Amino acid sequence: MVESAIKTIAPEVGAQDVVADLEEVRARTHRLVGHLGAAELERVHSPIMSPLVWDLAHIAAYEDLWLAHRHAGVPLLRPDLAAVYDAFETPRAIRGDVELLDTAATLAHMAQVRERVRSLTLEAGVGDGTLHEMVLRHELQHTETMLQTLSIAGLLPPEWPQGPSLPAGMEAGPEWLELEAGSFEMGAGGAGKAGSVDFAYDNERRRHRVALDAFRIARLPVSNAQWRQFRDQGGYERREWWSDAGWAWLQELESAADPRAGLGEDGAPACHLSFHEAQAMATSRGARLPSEAEWECAATTAALAGVGEVWEWTSSELRAYPGFVAHPYREYSEVFFDRGYRVLRGGSFAADRRVATRTFRNWDLPQRRQIFAGLRLATDL
Repeated sequence: MVESAIKTIAPEVGAQDVVADLEEVRARTHRLVGHLGAAELERVHSPIMSPLVWDLAHIAAYEDLWLAHRHAGVPLLRPDLAAVYDAFETPRAIRGDVELLDTAATLAHMAQVRERVRSLTLEAGVGDGTLHEMVLRHELQHTETMLQTLSIAGLLPPEWPQGPSLPAGMEAGPEWLELEAGSFEMGAGGAGKAGSVDFAYDNERRRHRVALDAFRIARLPVSNAQWRQFRDQGGYERREWWSDAGWAWLQELESAADPRAGLGEDGAPACHLSFHEAQAMATSRGARLPSEAEWECAATTAALAGVGEVWEWTSSELRAYPGFVAHPYREYSEVFFDRGYRVLRGGSFAADRRVATRTFRNWDLPQRRQIFAGLRLATDL
């Protein structure tokens, strides 16, 4: 996982400190694409990903909407751009077909938005900090999405980690950790405001008690060596290891495994696996994927190793927690509930620690493997 010295906005932090955080996150974004020319930024590198230049302009549009328009109450800088850089008005499938700002105009727009947000923040303050923290994390999440695009295109920055690393302490400890039956408090506490350690997205709340049967969970994520063994010993031919949905998906592929899956050191976590592949791998080893409740319980009470190297698929579909309230807009989470998206936990080498907390819920469709995702095995006890 990429290290970051940035901390969650604290109650006593003033506007100048928040502006400094905004600048540090923006510098990170620019470093990510600084080695690319306009052609590479404007090209569609994958049909399921946006042109990188769209992501950059979207980051600026989101910042202008929430920090200039809705927080400070001024008109949008470019209302004519609102629809094309809205993630729902302009879905990924058509972003390469609509007229976008070119690279020079995009970078200029980012700079103009940032300058007005800087001035407005210093003038009007940050309130309780919620919106500023949300915008900071939004940009950090989009830089990971951009890293997915860069990985597909073979354009990762030379100084950036090229994949997951060997988990710390991988040689020490048992293969399995056993957790007794019981209950625990799941989800983020507090009201989710950015001025405290309780900042959370709406889908992480409310905290609620969950009862679990006894289970065991692997101390480490599935490794490259383990994944290659699955692949090389007929993993993509053994029908009995695949769910009906997974097998149907497999038949539609031109080639089975993602060529990036299984690359790297033997002990490093396997990456670029879909939910279907993760589920089949678990079945092949007489195991299963943990539920997200099991994962969170184990991550907070047991000595899991390798957390944060790859996102880890869980068996859980994305659903609302009891008492869920959409905040500050329903399109962040609510529109994805009960639509077949599977929850991933833990973070990745490309994620920033400010985002990837133990309660953070990532999600994606079960067929997707552009995400930096692997798995951790679990079984009943």
